[in-house]
Amino acid sequence: MMKFLLDTHTFLWLINELYSSKLSETAKKLFLNPKNQFYLSIASVWEIAIKVSLGKLDIVQPIEPFISEQL
Repeated sequence: MMKFLLDTHTFLWLINELYSSKLSETAKKLFLNPKNQFYLSIASVWEIAIKVSLGKLDIVQPIEPFISEQL
């Protein structure tokens, strides 16, 4: 088992199929391994909230349920 701290872009690419091509094959294999654990920094949540508030990122629901569901 390995633990990974995701950066904001990787998290968004991972959950958004449109950007999945930006992930390397190695990264995709790591994400598909159920033994690996992934974490998201509160700073990434803050960055996502800022991008949403500035209109630079569109999400379909309020930030709290969005982050919870995606994790």
